Amino acid sequence: MIRVSLDAMGGDDAPHSPVQGALEALSEHSGIAVVLVGDEAAIGEELKRRQVSGEVARRLSVVHASEVVGMDEPAITPIRKKRDSSIRIAAQQVRDGHADVMLSAGNTGAAMIASKMVLGVAEGVDRPALATTLPNRTGWTILLDVGANVDTKPEQLLQFAIMGDLFSQEIVGVERPRVGLLSIGEEEGKGNDVTREVFRSLEASEVNFIGNVEGSDIFRGTADVVVCDGFVGNVVLKSAETLAEVLFEMIREEIGKSPLTRLGGGLAKPALLRLRSRTAYDEFGGAPLLGLKAGSFIAHGRSNAKAIKNAIVRAAGFAEARIHERISGRLARIGRIAAGA
Repeated sequence: MIRVSLDAMGGDDAPHSPVQGALEALSEHSGIAVVLVGDEAAIGEELKRRQVSGEVARRLSVVHASEVVGMDEPAITPIRKKRDSSIRIAAQQVRDGHADVMLSAGNTGAAMIASKMVLGVAEGVDRPALATTLPNRTGWTILLDVGANVDTKPEQLLQFAIMGDLFSQEIVGVERPRVGLLSIGEEEGKGNDVTREVFRSLEASEVNFIGNVEGSDIFRGTADVVVCDGFVGNVVLKSAETLAEVLFEMIREEIGKSPLTRLGGGLAKPALLRLRSRTAYDEFGGAPLLGLKAGSFIAHGRSNAKAIKNAIVRAAGFAEARIHERISGRLARIGRIAAGA
């Protein structure tokens, strides 16, 4: 049984969506248990309205947290001020062995700081990286970092590549992932001083490095893993999310303009729904923060129940595969080899 510690007060629609998403995940997956962390009274009201009972109730528990970190509060809040916040207590549940992985759709910065400070950074890792899965022409591309680190050193980008390589193997199922370095051109000399230096490090590493890639390559499927700093990665992620939503809105508007296009839209609806399932954020749920001593997932602040459900399932799969332990072991081994060289 994989236990997920869920910040029930995190997100724009908390605690409604987190509670509903947890119940849906429990109903559909018998190997998952959920710890709801947050205001016990508010969570209790949500559960009472749904009349939870039976097997689902047995795999559900509530841990009270008296404080909530707002979306506009500083990232350090759960460490310095609100020490009884739902984000911090959710992390403590994992640290203390009451859960296997944590999940929050709350303040992203606060979730990252709480994860790092409470769970701790794994051996061989300088900084954790937030990884996301983006659709491409043939499958999926892992992009990291997408927001955990604004400024990164070459050795940290090398660590991101190694973490992304292992994540792609274990979660996406790519046997030997192609790893690309995001830059402004494919040629080796393109980019800034950091990308040029990490290019040489990646060439000498054990990953299947294919060289520099451009933004368009993320969605063409040129690489299975694309590495960049968190500033660039976050811009790419937010742009991709918005573009997908806007395109579907534009398609919907154009389809509704005449009886003929509405008829065509009806015929194309199954294909459009399949396309949406490959691009919508709620299909993926959350993104893992790689490089910690335990599992931590961060979901979109506007996550609905479906997004929370899918994030719980992904987080449970991550914990079951012990990805955090394997990343730590691999980076620690590389560090020992480098130290002895």
